[in-house]
Amino acid sequence: MTVSIIPSQLSGDIIAPASKSSMQRACAAALLHSGTTIIQNPGNSNDDLAAIELIKNLGAVISNNNQELVIHSKGINNNLVENEEALVVNCGESGLGIRMFTPIIALSNKKITINGKGSLLTRPMDFFDTILPQLGVNIASNEGKLPLIIQGPLLPNEITVDGSLSSQFLTGLLFAYASSVKAPTNIIVTNLKSKPYIDLSLQVLTHFGYNISHQNHETFTILPKQIDSSDKTINYTVEGDWSGAAFLLVAGAIAGNICVKGLDVFSTQADKAILQALMDSGCRLSVTEKEIIVAKPPLTNGLVPFHFNATDCPDLFPPLVALAAFCNGKTVIEGVNRLAHKESNRGLTLQEEFGKLGITIHLQDDLMIVEGGTQIKDATVHSHHDHRIAMACAITALNANGTVVIENADAINKSYPSFYSHLQQLGAKVLLP
Repeated sequence: MTVSIIPSQLSGDIIAPASKSSMQRACAAALLHSGTTIIQNPGNSNDDLAAIELIKNLGAVISNNNQELVIHSKGINNNLVENEEALVVNCGESGLGIRMFTPIIALSNKKITINGKGSLLTRPMDFFDTILPQLGVNIASNEGKLPLIIQGPLLPNEITVDGSLSSQFLTGLLFAYASSVKAPTNIIVTNLKSKPYIDLSLQVLTHFGYNISHQNHETFTILPKQIDSSDKTINYTVEGDWSGAAFLLVAGAIAGNICVKGLDVFSTQADKAILQALMDSGCRLSVTEKEIIVAKPPLTNGLVPFHFNATDCPDLFPPLVALAAFCNGKTVIEGVNRLAHKESNRGLTLQEEFGKLGITIHLQDDLMIVEGGTQIKDATVHSHHDHRIAMACAITALNANGTVVIENADAINKSYPSFYSHLQQLGAKVLLP
């Protein structure tokens, strides 16, 4: 799909989309819970739909009720006890999905094939080749990539894992351990990145009655579940998505005066850190518990370059680059090493596509240096099948000197299907096919 963005000014109110990070974790917890889970404000992105389909294939019974998702499960083992067929499940293109659900699926003694599609097929999964055999799980991978063929049951014991590639591997282990440990068990983690995402995982697990503590995000102690919640109904509300809302907030700083609602300012989501970058850039910003108002600075001032460490929130790179493109000088963003194994190699992709728009980006070891303040050119750009690249190009186009055409623009469906319609609601001139 090709979308054209005509330079526009934004105004008005908008409600942030549902967080796919929160939604997918809720689906995992609902699968493990023996009883009913009611998920309110469920997401509808491709990653969310993949998680719903996956837990359905693992025996959960799901129904939609207005703005609620009702999930009935007996726990993964009981769900599959009568299933004698070889199971094949698919995580779509969700990196969190494959990394979180694989240890959960390994709780079963069934032989199960786990696959994905798109860029997920090229992402490294050799973490599981190393870790799962230590937990009694048989695994066969495609030289460290999908598909994975696993057979448990996973038997929790004390292990040490490397958290430098992604915190999502640890999230999967925490969910699997929480639902199966019989005695206090430790997971020791080295070089953990994206700690706020682990805090979100712990928040969801606590909500579902599990007990996990940690010491400086280095030693995680998982205790057996003390409260019998079998057949209990658990209600969980998916919070607003700071990752998607970051693009709306930056759009306001670039091209308007908007109000974003539906975000929890006390959230553990890592991408809430976009607020710090916005403050440092000099835009007008007002933050309350119920709404965030963001607008362009006075013309006499303009946006100023900033220095930001995105190591723990690498998904912010695309909106940060869009913001930096309008800052008068060189903005420095740390954490480039976290970008290689996303939907695209985002460091190189941002450099290439923003180069077409007239913005020079330098990559130096773990640093990205964005030379902002020059006029944005009209151009044709490509998302590289990466949802965040498509959104970054779209908001940058709002203040270009002509129309920007985005190819493969439907990549946004992975995380934020209503993105273009939300821009239109705020007054953006978006030409859809």
